[in-house]
Amino acid sequence: MQHCEIRLDLISKLRLIDKGILFMLLSAFIGALNGAVAKILSEDMDPIEIVFYRNLLGVMIILYSLKKIPVSIDTSKLHLLFLRGVFGSLAMLLFFYTIAKIPLGEAVILNKTSPFFVTILAYYLMKESINLRTFFALIIGFIGVVLIIEPFGMSISSAHLLGVLGGFFAAAAYATIKKIKDIYDARVIMLSFMGIGVIIPLLLVFTPYVHFKMHTDPIIWILISFMAILSTASQWFLTRAYSISAASIIGVISYTSIPFALGFGMVLGDSIPDMYTFLGILLIVIGGILVSKK
Repeated sequence: MQHCEIRLDLISKLRLIDKGILFMLLSAFIGALNGAVAKILSEDMDPIEIVFYRNLLGVMIILYSLKKIPVSIDTSKLHLLFLRGVFGSLAMLLFFYTIAKIPLGEAVILNKTSPFFVTILAYYLMKESINLRTFFALIIGFIGVVLIIEPFGMSISSAHLLGVLGGFFAAAAYATIKKIKDIYDARVIMLSFMGIGVIIPLLLVFTPYVHFKMHTDPIIWILISFMAILSTASQWFLTRAYSISAASIIGVISYTSIPFALGFGMVLGDSIPDMYTFLGILLIVIGGILVSKK
């Protein structure tokens, strides 16, 4: 009898893992497609404008969903919900900026440096130990980033560095998801992220670095609406994946967004990555998998 219960428990866990993997694959594909749409829009819009409209429509979608199926909100961890929103919004702003400035595939892989930052943050903030394999993985990932930035050709750009910074904020956002996943509905977590993602661009309007324009081309608004739907779906699948499956498994599966992004990027006219970039991508993926299996 006990043997049967153990077997049923194992089957139940495997089903949860499979569902988490499926959600992450869907999030990776939809996220890469969303990046492609953002790159098209960046030809006519400021990246911060794109973030604003994307999140504004996303907020409307989530609020409509919450009106149809309401949930209660626990006020005990609102500070973590707020931090998730801030970290996620900053990560998105930096990601969309890099999409506009460098090839789509490179922007995605630089954003995928987040597992390395999770490990470093855990070491400094939570005093977790770093074993030899993890240390080796961090070195591999660092070398991969260096190869993508291509310092040998003196082509280091602020966009590449900001892309890595976006990976840091993405890591902080994922860490908060794990802390609040059992407290808040996935839609509430997404609403905090998108709501702050509306507020930050509005605040940046008062700086000399951002210029919102009136857009009359209906194609632009169709693409913005499409991107909002894609982004909301991708974030929902991502949040659900991290909520129901082990982060180590989901972290590995998330790297499938790289070939998706490379493919979409080449369709949009990005050049085929050179040998250094491909090697850098490979090293970051290997390092990320090693870190995830820590």
